[in-house]
Amino acid sequence: MPKVIEGKVTADKLRLGIVVARFNSFITDKLLEGALGTITRHGGDAEAVTVVHVPGSLELGVTAKQMAASGRFDAVICLGCVIQGATAHYDCVVQGTTQGITQAAMETGRPVIFGVLTCETLEQAIERSGSKMGNAGASAALAAIEMSHVMKQISAGEA
Repeated sequence: MPKVIEGKVTADKLRLGIVVARFNSFITDKLLEGALGTITRHGGDAEAVTVVHVPGSLELGVTAKQMAASGRFDAVICLGCVIQGATAHYDCVVQGTTQGITQAAMETGRPVIFGVLTCETLEQAIERSGSKMGNAGASAALAAIEMSHVMKQISAGEA
């Protein structure tokens, strides 16, 4: 029988950080609400979560890396919203944001969760921030909770 490691979905005693972009705040505020609500519903204390606001999605990666590297967080959740416009700027922002968040996780060895909406329209962003398609912030928080436990088990030599 193989050794199986699976994350728990309880946020009790986890040290979680959230970095959220202010750009498109009418969407990212909803993502933040979803993340904090999920943490609370899974036994965590929203008052114990550190929330850092940054100007836009491109700033998520460097901030998440600093937070993850500090050792003060079991996981860092990145929340942002990039909506396609008429120029190639969208592609640059999405690519840079994705690379920055991925690099933060890989360089620190901590879960850095991608909770950034990349949408073609405002309607899609609204749907994914608490409307028809659920709340991507809530999904990101759940992933952070689970991955925190997975990484703790691996670090404890349970793998």
